[in-house]
Amino acid sequence: MSRKCSCYVGILLLGLFLSLSACSSKNDDTQVLAPVEDPDAIGQEESLESQSIGIMEGRTTGPMLPVYFGFDNYSIRPDQSPRMKVNADFLKDQSSAKIRIEGNCDPRGTREYNLALGEKRALSARKYLITMGIDADRISTVSLGEEKILLHGQDEMAWAQNRRDDFIAE
Repeated sequence: MSRKCSCYVGILLLGLFLSLSACSSKNDDTQVLAPVEDPDAIGQEESLESQSIGIMEGRTTGPMLPVYFGFDNYSIRPDQSPRMKVNADFLKDQSSAKIRIEGNCDPRGTREYNLALGEKRALSARKYLITMGIDADRISTVSLGEEKILLHGQDEMAWAQNRRDDFIAE
């Protein structure tokens, strides 16, 4: 037993020595690179303000914003209310605009379940806009379920981006 113990101690000391010797290098990482003064090296400056209607976030037509949902949920969350207000304000300003709300889901769950959940999400957003004074005839809905995944990752960040309603100008 003592022979095994001394063997383990020897391996432990060897590992400690190797790890400490690897950390002792004297590289000078404090060197600062001088800025490049070539004006042609940088492209033309672009404004961060969007002047045209196009895709802004998710697959939503700008300046509207997508609305995100919790897992297995179709209720508009309180933190998404300001986004719904932006969308309602856009529709009030553009009185002839019609939109399609596309309900989306993450890939967990069966195809049938996700299509039903996507429909509930789209209908929930439609009802919310109607209560904000938008004419129901201007809003159509469709469920895409998990059919049009935005992010294909298998983690919570990707799934959270896929649990949304997109607002598409028609």
